[in-house]
Amino acid sequence: MRSEEDSKDAAVDRDADAVTAFADRIFASALGGIELLSIYLGDRLGWYRALADGEPLDASTLAARTGTHERYALEWLEQQAVSGILTVHDANVVASARRFALPPAHAEVLVDADSLSYLAPLGRFLAATAGQLPALLDAYRTGSGVSWAQLGDDAREAQGDINRPWFLRELARALAGVPTVNSVLSRAGARIADVGSGHGWSAIGIAQGYPGARVEGFDVDEPSIAAARGHAQAAGVADRVRFHHVAGEALPEEAVFDAVFVFEALHDMPRPVEVLEAIRRAVRPDGVVVIMDEAVAAGFAPDGDETERIMYGYSLLVCLPDSLSTPGSVGTGTVMRQSTLERYAREAGFAGIEELPIEGFASFRFTRLLV
Repeated sequence: MRSEEDSKDAAVDRDADAVTAFADRIFASALGGIELLSIYLGDRLGWYRALADGEPLDASTLAARTGTHERYALEWLEQQAVSGILTVHDANVVASARRFALPPAHAEVLVDADSLSYLAPLGRFLAATAGQLPALLDAYRTGSGVSWAQLGDDAREAQGDINRPWFLRELARALAGVPTVNSVLSRAGARIADVGSGHGWSAIGIAQGYPGARVEGFDVDEPSIAAARGHAQAAGVADRVRFHHVAGEALPEEAVFDAVFVFEALHDMPRPVEVLEAIRRAVRPDGVVVIMDEAVAAGFAPDGDETERIMYGYSLLVCLPDSLSTPGSVGTGTVMRQSTLERYAREAGFAGIEELPIEGFASFRFTRLLV
């Protein structure tokens, strides 16, 4: 009888441990969410940039340099120090005299827009989606959606800025390492299409890596097209890179391309098969079609890794609602597995797919569609 009671007590203890462990996890998530929103404040108010310029700053100096309020600046500085993001000098002096600094390693992540480790835009993503939670609740109840236009500039800029260093620094080099792709892009006067071009960094990166090529970008979001044109002008490639406010399925019938790319966009498109049909018509028989999308697992499993977790998060809050904001959407979502991509490709008339040997490019996978 005693052993049975001991077993029951042990089961109760295990349940209590499980409750505590899960409660700890949720509390840690709350801390992470709060810190990410505090990073949004520091990013948008220019506080990180001011702190990265040099010497440690007190609250009054930081506020004066950024046109912000001293009391808010002090609270934020102390919160950032408590969170381990900033360091503090003279912690024991009166609060107004405390000086705070941004460590160089943290500055690279939060300020250096050219670094492959630049992650400050994640705060903008979270803020953009948090602002649309009432609309997301309605979408989840009715089956409607929340578009990129509703998410606004914070989401657009976050998407562009977080991919920018990868596209400008690594994309051309990654493609050059695949002979079947590089040979096409290296053709004299090669014409390249970037479907779903967003802020244009992928098109610009290709043009910089292949000076003999001309790149045409296509996107349904007019503000993104305007931003892309400005970026191309600033990068000095506007004579070889043009952007068009055109959906992927509406590629001009007279257009003929040596290569067509879709970078991290096919899963957002409401009618991906129609887009791929238009691409197949537009690419030369000896050309290449490459889809870059999230490197998710081959199939669903409840013990998914961090890539699965973050991509499902993007899907819940951004990609699936945006896709479903268009009537008749197939609603792919961010977690587009290779089997889904292959099905879309074959339905569009391609012979199949092959994964390209490109590794270490953030959390992305490159797949060639066989013409």
